Amino acid sequence: MARYMFCYNDDYDYRPMQPSSADIILRQQLEHSISKYFYEACDRTIQSLLSHCRWYVTSDASAMTLVIECPDPVTNWRVLQQIVAMGTLLQSIVSSAKIRVCPPESQGIPFEMRVDEIAVYRDMAG
Repeated sequence: MARYMFCYNDDYDYRPMQPSSADIILRQQLEHSISKYFYEACDRTIQSLLSHCRWYVTSDASAMTLVIECPDPVTNWRVLQQIVAMGTLLQSIVSSAKIRVCPPESQGIPFEMRVDEIAVYRDMAG
């Protein structure tokens, strides 16, 4: 029977790790690069739609997130109509990612979709 030994270091295991300034800069560069690749992969329709919104890519421990903040309900609806296409593009760049579409403030709650859920939405639309 195999025996396993575990090392337990009380000081290391419970102390939250603060990112260094280099970590923060690298994360920002990664987010910027993904934003650029994503935008360049979009067709003119999606690029035009994004130009009417505030949008950015952000990351946390679990996934990259494309956040799209819509200025009005009509733009919000148009963005939601393009979410499968945007998700497909994003998934080709980052396999573990989400898209969060935020309506204007006080006009609803954000809609969030993981790119690995695209098939469900594609089936519902078709």
